Amino acid sequence: MTVLQRKQLSRKIAGFERLNETLPPVGGWIKAIRTALGMSLEQLGNKLGISRQSVMALEIREKSHSITLRSLSETAEAMDMKLVYALVPKDGTLEALIERKAEELARKIVTRTSQSMKLEGQENPADRLMEAFEERKADILQKLPKALWD
Repeated sequence: MTVLQRKQLSRKIAGFERLNETLPPVGGWIKAIRTALGMSLEQLGNKLGISRQSVMALEIREKSHSITLRSLSETAEAMDMKLVYALVPKDGTLEALIERKAEELARKIVTRTSQSMKLEGQENPADRLMEAFEERKADILQKLPKALWD
């Protein structure tokens, strides 16, 4: 992915940032919205062409995170709602995620090399290790190797 593509995707993701900490209602979104609208299980079932028991099963599957996106989307549509779906980096942005992963990988590589050199009696001082870490991190950020995601 190019830097431009990543920036464009980051802008899209940014719109979800404030929702990142929003927890779903205890009983799930379907049940919470259905009851807030005053819609019965039968009424939602009629809109979906399923029984009230099947609507209850949908609500249970949503609560247990085993509902399909298709079912969730169809249910949202039946309630005149729209399903909004996104993957949001825990770090806040794609750049922050990549930076953290690069730091982890650089630290792992420099530590491993440092340990080998220490065993050979060629230990580097702390400032040289920090310099090596920063160099390795910069290299990783520039090349974005596949190993970043191992």
